[in-house]
Amino acid sequence: METLKGKTAVVTGGNSGIGYATARELKQQGATVIITGRRKDAIDTAAAELGVTGLVADQGDLAAIESLAGTIKATFGKVDILFINAGVLGGGAIEQATEAVFDQVIDINFKGAYFTLSRFIPLLNDGASVTFLSSNTASMNVANSSIYSSSKAALNAVMKIAALELAPRKIRVNAISPGPIETAILQKQGYDEAQLDGLKAWMLDRIPLQHMGKAGDVGKMVAHLSGDAASFITGAELVMDGGMSL
Repeated sequence: METLKGKTAVVTGGNSGIGYATARELKQQGATVIITGRRKDAIDTAAAELGVTGLVADQGDLAAIESLAGTIKATFGKVDILFINAGVLGGGAIEQATEAVFDQVIDINFKGAYFTLSRFIPLLNDGASVTFLSSNTASMNVANSSIYSSSKAALNAVMKIAALELAPRKIRVNAISPGPIETAILQKQGYDEAQLDGLKAWMLDRIPLQHMGKAGDVGKMVAHLSGDAASFITGAELVMDGGMSL
């Protein structure tokens, strides 16, 4: 069903994983979709596969965010759906923390997401929907996750305040906090197959539903939050983790 027909959607980090699946879902529901990412080859490939527009932009770079907003304004005008999805993993024990890892995670996951929202607010139509990709770790206490968890907890705080600030324009702002999702992000961290199997077993042991989520599950939730059926939902964090955080 094309429930989002006539709407323009922007998905940051849309060339893989949850961003890719969400872009596909929004397109299937009738939206005009623009995806962004840091690597031109990856964005070009994903955009061609999805049949959407791809733009190169690094969410960790404020100048790139402002350039992206300017390009979208000039080409598409206003935006109805903004999914701020781009993010990275990173962390380790607090005692061994490095400034480089701290800056990378905070610059992309928090600062970049914050300024993406900030610079896109003038482009949002009244009644638009903004969704942040957060994480269930924002409200869980897991060793070696302090930097990543902090970046997502900060994001949730901004989401609630943005929901209040933008309510007069009927713009809704929410966050989705997934648990373990089957994407390639863990492979990008350099784990070998044995380590990945061990990590997956560890996670499954902590998920009451005994399975990992799929990127498409999150994509469907973003589409739901972007449509009329969610017109009374704002300032909400929707946890999708199979009960892991219970």
